[in-house]
Amino acid sequence: MIIVRRLTGQPFAINPDLIERIECTPDTILVLLDGTRYIVNESLDEVVSLIQDHRAAIVARSLTVSTTTDIAPADPGIGGDNVIVPLHTRPRGEQ
Repeated sequence: MIIVRRLTGQPFAINPDLIERIECTPDTILVLLDGTRYIVNESLDEVVSLIQDHRAAIVARSLTVSTTTDIAPADPGIGGDNVIVPLHTRPRGEQ
């Protein structure tokens, strides 16, 4: 989530993955995928920078987790629930 401010100065958090586009007319308007519009205090450049920082933090965090976490693979001999069963497939053209 990124934190932006309404024109009144009230902060709110928004999921940047739901932002379809950002308009500047002259107010900055965040348009979400569902068509919802939010007018915010931040400029276009500031919102883009917030989104870039948010996504960079996610990537950095995932790299940190993947290099510091040692997860052993599941032992198929323990418990018996870890069995991979192939799904039945039909040849092409068969109904």
